[in-house]
Amino acid sequence: MTAQAIEGACAFAWRNYLLRHSSISENDSRRSALYRYVANLRDSGEYDFNLLQIAAVAYLKKLDELHDDRGARLAADQALAACLEPRRAQADA
Repeated sequence: MTAQAIEGACAFAWRNYLLRHSSISENDSRRSALYRYVANLRDSGEYDFNLLQIAAVAYLKKLDELHDDRGARLAADQALAACLEPRRAQADA
């Protein structure tokens, strides 16, 4: 399931990215950067496929805006944390 979750989340985000950016090549370096980011999330313990998809889309969006991998990772991590916050609050209640 690990490889499938990573591959699926990346494929979803990349397909949508290519739909919005028709001039981008299928083998653009952003694709491998996306895979590294999602694999790192998964390695750090994030197993929820839906959250991996959200983080992948947020990463690509921020990478376009910031043109900086480190900044894109940070922004995507913040988006992921915002999605996790209601779950944690619900678990605490």
